[in-house]
Amino acid sequence: MNPETRNLVAAICLSMSVLIGYQLLFVDPQKELYQQQNIVKDSTDTSNIPLPSNSDNGIVGVENSDKADESTVVPRVSMLTKEASGSISLKGARIDDITLTQYRETLDPESDLIKLLLKSNGKTPYFIEFGWSNSDGVKVPNGKSVWKSSSNLLTPDKNITLSWDNEEGITFYQDISVDDTFMITVKQRVENNSKQAVTLYPYGLIRRAGEPETIDFFVLHEGPLGVFDGTLSEKSYGDLTEAGKKGIIVKPTEAGGWIGLTDKYWMTALLPDQEEKFNFTFRKLSSNGGQYQTDFLGNAITVAPNSKGEFLSRTFAGAKRLALFDDYEQRYNIKHFDLAIDFGWFYFLTKPFFYALSWANDYLGNFGLAILAITVVVKLVFFPLANKSYKSMAKMRVLTPQIQKLRERVGDDRQKLNQEMMNLYKKEKVNPAAGCLPILIQIPVFFALYKVLFVSIEMRQTPFFGWIKDLSVQDPTSIFNLFGLLPYSTTILPDFLNIGIWPLLMGVTMFLQQRLNPTPPDPIQAKIFAWMPVAFTFLLATFPAGLVIYWTWNNLLSICQQWVIMNKMNKETK
Repeated sequence: MNPETRNLVAAICLSMSVLIGYQLLFVDPQKELYQQQNIVKDSTDTSNIPLPSNSDNGIVGVENSDKADESTVVPRVSMLTKEASGSISLKGARIDDITLTQYRETLDPESDLIKLLLKSNGKTPYFIEFGWSNSDGVKVPNGKSVWKSSSNLLTPDKNITLSWDNEEGITFYQDISVDDTFMITVKQRVENNSKQAVTLYPYGLIRRAGEPETIDFFVLHEGPLGVFDGTLSEKSYGDLTEAGKKGIIVKPTEAGGWIGLTDKYWMTALLPDQEEKFNFTFRKLSSNGGQYQTDFLGNAITVAPNSKGEFLSRTFAGAKRLALFDDYEQRYNIKHFDLAIDFGWFYFLTKPFFYALSWANDYLGNFGLAILAITVVVKLVFFPLANKSYKSMAKMRVLTPQIQKLRERVGDDRQKLNQEMMNLYKKEKVNPAAGCLPILIQIPVFFALYKVLFVSIEMRQTPFFGWIKDLSVQDPTSIFNLFGLLPYSTTILPDFLNIGIWPLLMGVTMFLQQRLNPTPPDPIQAKIFAWMPVAFTFLLATFPAGLVIYWTWNNLLSICQQWVIMNKMNKETK
């Protein structure tokens, strides 16, 4: 194997190591250690907090105490904020109806608004519930209990109080308030006017009927997740199916933590008092086609006769906006709430990259222009390193005729050819592997931008100019209908064949950039490099348009930089 081929193989291996090394060396070992120390797959361990014996009284409860009959009249309290609308069912005191009023299913302004939570008496219930569990037979409210409300409307300026009397001298209350966006605060109160003390365990749960449709892409997590002891824990729906009702119990050693269910852009989460420890559980309830549940169970609260007890919880149900998560994290001391957004292995790079794009967007008024501007900034940061690399490549191009003469003179003696080439490189102070450096520099930035475009709701349905109406999806044009000039659709074709205008521009700029590079002396290597622009054109045809725009613009900047250096080197050589 000659030096050029070895350099190509080394570059590919090094590129892959950048992508997976961090995951293998740091993320996976930490997750495995954390799971071994904190996760117990056996809910019969009740040494800390006992699970209730009455299934209709507790956290697992009946899987859906209402039959799927949307025609059933259920008393409700309306809810309205600046970004959400919906209602709370007084039967079970369930938050089971939330519509996100600022987000639609598609770019069509007449398309449906995003419905996040679905009514518990519907066919596919998805709801949040808070309550009390006990093991000594005290009657507590459950999914069939009908509560009374102090008002029929809940807004950021108007709180409500729900109440339920167990007719045994104990009254349960829920003081509910909402902010302008997606955070709901629930203070559970108990007034014990009976003649005996009662011991209760506060709980909260999120229950979702059936497994939702997911993108099923390895770079994005959709499903159960939570942060315990400051560490992110992600579970698949398959993990919950395997665990069943026993569930996957997490007993953190530190106070705080949160648990929930996430989609790509939307999430529901339970955020109990961050100053206490809780048992968190991921589980699947088997009947009714299967319902997935995440929940927490708090420590015992003993309420003496003629006294009161209370417990504060919060729940999030809305869009996964990073600035909003950061604000909640600081305001309520929620550890790593921003990890709900799947920024991936390069989190330390992706999050600052997102904020840089947001800052540029605030000034330029367009995320596409922000991508172009940040690309220039990245180029300037790495300019000295890239400049050195391009100079080495320019020298390699000058040396190409000499290398060709060496091949003709040495013939098939590869050992002597390699020795002569290495002597030539050493004499001319040229690093043949330097050409790989710009690509290696781009990989982390490329991956970080890809994650930002793929997972950030701020990029969703964000336009650029012309035909690009959404930077987070692939270029909608296709070469097979002449980019929309011919009156037929190409949606029946696989995505990688629907090559749009921007992927073609990327392929052209990549080809032009390669023309400035020295031709590899090895014929096999030369063919590989010659076909790379074609392969990347098909590959990036399926990528978000914003990412292809970045890659094209980056190629143009590299071409300009290389052209200047090549001209300067040619003049010096002459």
